[in-house]
Amino acid sequence: MIKTVLFDLDGTLLNTIDDLADAGNWVCAQHGWPTFTVEQFKHMVGNGIPKLVERFSPENARTPEQLAATLAEFTARYDAHKEDKTAPYPGIPELLDELRAQGVQCAVFSNKADPLCGKIIAHYFGTGRFAAVRGNRPGVPTKPDPAGLYALMDEIGADRSATLFVGDSDVDILTGHNAGLPAMGALWGFRGRAELTAAGADALAAVPEDIFTYIQKG
Repeated sequence: MIKTVLFDLDGTLLNTIDDLADAGNWVCAQHGWPTFTVEQFKHMVGNGIPKLVERFSPENARTPEQLAATLAEFTARYDAHKEDKTAPYPGIPELLDELRAQGVQCAVFSNKADPLCGKIIAHYFGTGRFAAVRGNRPGVPTKPDPAGLYALMDEIGADRSATLFVGDSDVDILTGHNAGLPAMGALWGFRGRAELTAAGADALAAVPEDIFTYIQKG
């Protein structure tokens, strides 16, 4: 029986892509660089903000010094505008309340910078819905490395034999499997069925309620 559900953030709990794309394109425009569509940004995100910045930066602007400066620009812009268009996916707040009522603890594990994760989760979900929120922290490798996930499970006392990981990308499926957990794919997110299936998702959720149904079936 699943007693803990660990959620990815972007593309799983919150539809953040418009604010991420707007911040990225704003930075690009400041430098006279090419900009990108929202669909293109969906395939740039998922491996952390430093990797996103590297992906939208032209090849001639990828020295360590330039990337560090661009990362600072992007982070400041995104932090100031991260709630302009972002919203929870339909059914997510209700799912979280349903899981809590059934005694299933929930937590967030994201490649987004840790300080941004805490602020954005608190803004959209308040307090009490998650046992912990963990983003990318200095010195800890990003997903799909399971190191941060292990630390999160230890923090909240999650039994690895009774924990499910839910996310919308191949990175999330690999993260769950690298930690020895079943991994469920969220079809409403940024990547879609083909990528999740190819990554070996143990199950797919078309709507958030499917996660609750999966847990009930054991």
